Amino acid sequence: MAARYDRAITVFSPDGHLFQVEYAQEAVKKGSTAVGIRGKDIVVLGVEKKSVAKLQEERTVRKICALDEHVCMAFAGLTADARIVINRARVECQSHRLTVEDPVTVEYITRHIATLKQRYTQSNGRRPFGISALIVGFDYDGTPRLYQTDPSGTYHAWKANAIGRSAKTVREFLEKNYTDDAIASDSDAIKLAIRALLEVVQSGGKNIELAIIGRNQPLKILESKEIETLVAEIEKEKEEEAEKKKLKKST
Repeated sequence: MAARYDRAITVFSPDGHLFQVEYAQEAVKKGSTAVGIRGKDIVVLGVEKKSVAKLQEERTVRKICALDEHVCMAFAGLTADARIVINRARVECQSHRLTVEDPVTVEYITRHIATLKQRYTQSNGRRPFGISALIVGFDYDGTPRLYQTDPSGTYHAWKANAIGRSAKTVREFLEKNYTDDAIASDSDAIKLAIRALLEVVQSGGKNIELAIIGRNQPLKILESKEIETLVAEIEKEKEEEAEKKKLKKST
């Protein structure tokens, strides 16, 4: 049944599906896991870093990109598609700054990206963008924001979310562990993002890329040594918790 309705992007199946859009969402599920956390004074993006070839330049393999001084994006899915979306978003950020003399709000640039994606689901001769994006930043009133877009062109605001491979596992972890106490400080929010990624990422801090934006602070991408230090602290905390549980059981 699906074979007759998945040849053209603009044709609905009788049960209301646009199969090409759904196939684009499957491409997202094959992408690297990405996590976004909205803290009180910080926003955090973490992604699963794929191992690079021995002779490959590591800096050219990025899943986290700055759109403006105060807005950052991580994506899961087709990297080539993401490059087009990122370039369009960066141009819009600068155009808005020149026209209005104010930086974009995070929702404005998210809506622009979502509108671009939706346009590619409604005309012949195109295919949907095979990416989902987590967009974080601060509005000019200092409010932290986290949004997620998908290939269909919808977008939503989140406190914490995950996209890509094993996103369901990470999201379930965040639903259990995201509390006011878990994001009480900047370091707590960063550790929560790392703990969420460690649910699905093998070999610890080596395969994690992390970016943070603080209130009135520029984007900072953490060095691998800093991430490994935080991973060691998290593992130590887990061991201490396990010991406490053992003592409680013994008493």
